[in-house]
Order: sequence, then C-alpha cells, then structure tokens
Amino acid sequence: MSNIISLKNVRKDFKEKSALKNVSFQVEEGEIFGFLGPSGAGKTTSIKLMTAQLIPSSGEVKVFEKEVYKNKRFIFQNVGILSDNSGIYERLSVWDNLVLFANIYDVPSKNVEEILDKVDLGKDLKMQAGKLSKGMKQRLMIARAVLHKPRLLFLDEPTSSLDPGTSLEIHKLLRKLNQDGTTIFLTTHNMEEADKLCDRVAFLNDGEIVEMGNPRDLKLKYTTDEINVVLRDSKESIVLKNSTETGSKIKTWMEQGKLLSIHSMEPNLENIFLNLTGREL
Repeated sequence: MSNIISLKNVRKDFKEKSALKNVSFQVEEGEIFGFLGPSGAGKTTSIKLMTAQLIPSSGEVKVFEKEVYKNKRFIFQNVGILSDNSGIYERLSVWDNLVLFANIYDVPSKNVEEILDKVDLGKDLKMQAGKLSKGMKQRLMIARAVLHKPRLLFLDEPTSSLDPGTSLEIHKLLRKLNQDGTTIFLTTHNMEEADKLCDRVAFLNDGEIVEMGNPRDLKLKYTTDEINVVLRDSKESIVLKNSTETGSKIKTWMEQGKLLSIHSMEPNLENIFLNLTGREL
C-alpha cells in the first residue's frame, strides 16, 4: 500500500514554544491511524499542518505524495475534516445543512441522499438541526465532512463529551466509512477508543512521538512477566511470576476446583503511555 500521509522531521514553533519537535511518521492508505496524547500534546497542530491551515517551521508534510502547503486547493478537494470547532447551522434542516455544503463542494444532490442513508439520518432529513441529539449532530457533522467522498478523513476528538452508547454509534459509522475505502486519521486522548478502532497508533507527548505501532503488538511488547489468579475461597487477586513453580500451583488449584479465573497481565494503552511518559491522560 502507498503512504497517503508522510511527515519527515516536522517542527512547528509558536514564538518561543515548540508545539511539534522533529515529528516523523507515515500513514498507509486504508488505515485507521490514531494520534494519541493528552491535551496540549500537539495533536490539533498536526492536523492543521496536514490540512494546510498551518505551515511547518521546518520539515516536510506530504498528503497524497504532494507537499501540502504548495497544493492547498488539491488538499481541500480530497480530504474531509471534523475538528473541535466544526459546527452546523442549527436553524436549517438536516437536508438543507448538507445541500448548502454540497453546493460549496460542487457535488450532486444524490451525494446528500447517499450520505444521509450511510449515517442513518435519512428519516430525519426534515428535522431542524438544532433539535437533534448530540450523537445525531455528530453524525451530521461527519456526513458533511465526507459529503464530497474524500479519500482521507481527519477527525479531531470525534467522540469527546459523548456518552458511551452514542460513542459506540460513531465507532460503527467510522468502521463502515473505513470499510468503504476512506482512510481515517484520528486524534484522541481516549485510549480505549483507539484500541477498538485503530490499525496503528502513535503516542504524542510534548510534541514528540514516543512510541508507535499496532495496539495489540504494543500491549504484548510492554507486558509484564506476571499472571493474575483468583481463587474461589478468597476471590482476591493473586499476582504470580510466570514460572514452572506457578504452573504447578495453577495445575493443583485446577485439580482441586479452586481456580476461579486466570489472566495474563498485559497493560492497556493508557498504562503504556503512563510508563513511557510519566503522564496520565
């Protein structure tokens, strides 16, 4: 697969503060790529660089193998963006919101019908946007971002402030868009969300990438050599080293019917980030 995004030694300075420090990574076409880190780590700055809203202080930013800040028009025509300041016209209907942007993008109205069905808002097209639930508004904003059928979609904290049930709806929609061929670049500080959705993730801390890889591979890389055991009589967790002696104990407990559960001790993504940076999310 070809790289749809490529950053090489990218730095972005704001007066005396460096938001990004020599950041390098690539995103392959067809991926859901997670850019993870706490607020202020440089996630939104990165998206603005990749969508020609900012110019890097140094380094190279390429999207579709083109230098972004030299090909702004092409980039705007081929990417979709959902940022934390994206909004909708609340007095307009769902349909009119999308038709307005269809005219801006110069795309046919049939695109509006297709995307409304895809985001499950077809039956609500006459509803005033201001009366939609939070989850429905978020689906409408995603619909607007992909109205012109972009190959690449940038999402900046797409489920921030949404309840778990609504977040799950958004996750299903994003998977559907990805299966239909849209590459997704996702920023989030929600490690559980990244673990569910992303093919690869990069940890960003104070403007630097400190680790990158497939979520499952990262959890195996940083797993500890320990096993968590719970016995029926105490129901308290016992942490044991993975050894021959532990194996014999577990075998005995199983034969005696005492073993309630046994788990390996691989960390979640948030634990890994904490261990690498000393910072919580």
